[in-house]
Amino acid sequence: MPFRTALSGLNAASADLRVTGNNIANSGTTGFKQSRAEFSDIFATAYGGVSRTAIGTGTRLAAVTQQFSQGNIDFTGSNLDMALSGKGFFVLADGGGRSYTRDGSFQVDRDGFVVNTGGKRLQAYPVQDPLAGTFNTGNIGDLRLATTESAPRATSQVEATFNLRSNPEDLSAVTFDATDPNSYSFSTSLTVYDSLGQSHVATLFFRNTGSLNWDAHLAIDGQAVGGPQALEFGADGALVAPATPVSFGGFTPSNGAAAMNIEFDLSNATQFGTSDNVAALRQDGFASGRLTGIDIDGSGVVFARYTNGQSSPLGQIAVANFSNPQGLQQAGDNAWVETFGAGDPIFGVAGNGDLGTLQSGGLEASNVDIAAQLVNLITAQRNFQANAQVISTADSVTQTIINIR
Repeated sequence: MPFRTALSGLNAASADLRVTGNNIANSGTTGFKQSRAEFSDIFATAYGGVSRTAIGTGTRLAAVTQQFSQGNIDFTGSNLDMALSGKGFFVLADGGGRSYTRDGSFQVDRDGFVVNTGGKRLQAYPVQDPLAGTFNTGNIGDLRLATTESAPRATSQVEATFNLRSNPEDLSAVTFDATDPNSYSFSTSLTVYDSLGQSHVATLFFRNTGSLNWDAHLAIDGQAVGGPQALEFGADGALVAPATPVSFGGFTPSNGAAAMNIEFDLSNATQFGTSDNVAALRQDGFASGRLTGIDIDGSGVVFARYTNGQSSPLGQIAVANFSNPQGLQQAGDNAWVETFGAGDPIFGVAGNGDLGTLQSGGLEASNVDIAAQLVNLITAQRNFQANAQVISTADSVTQTIINIR
């Protein structure tokens, strides 16, 4: 019996060594969670009876449990490297099956899908309304980066902030001519865009028609648009009329783009001092753009950045959690799969509920403490030696009994 008891101790110490060795081997594995060998004693007792003289028959490996403590986050500078700080797992799909990982080292495959090193696709919530920035959280699918150019937007509004001098020459008797600088008091230009993304130069001309009254004219690409718009300033220099944005009329580009009808907000215009100046000219149009990069915020929203200065959401990364993460089954390649003991996955987004936040440009390191594992090695080695000594001692006792004559 001592042989069997000591043999169980040897097996236990050997299992402890294997678990510790696996932890040490994966100390540099991204997103790895260390394991711990847990043992239970073995007692043989008669059913229904209580024995106060029972001697245990050794030990057995009860479980190898994973320790899901947080690993350090190492910053890499790559936007597609991601780390979760707190609870949760990235969701991966491959051939209809799902797996879960803490390893956020992703890349883009030839088809534009975001995948891990094993080719499994990262899952995300698709965009529902790009302008509102909302996502369809009832549906999870593969995250794919846009490879096409972003569509242009035609200019529809211009906000102009400028000052006209308070001592202008009255030009009411002079006929306006955009090519004659003597027929207007001040002009300023800005770039606007049509529905095809082609740029045009819009020029505003201001001419005084007597004291606090002015006329504003618009030309696009040198072509006059509509008629003049009257401006009236008060004695305090603030614009009195018009109180609403003005439209000079439609302009039809020669390239086949849709007609443009731009509204100009001139409410911030003033008439002060002795000089004309422009503080700001803001318009809401832009040209088409090519993809230049990807940004990911703390809630997992993936944005595409374009050369036209715009950005658009491509999806929101899905994060899953389990009521008992230790019940997940390790599947290799830094991934886990569902089991009955882990419970059903709870899907959400980073930063919501008890799910951790997401850090782009970083990776979660292994949570293995090398110093602690080396101490475990020494302990397991001593346990192995002690059980081997039990076998040696039992052998000596048995040999002595055999030698009795």
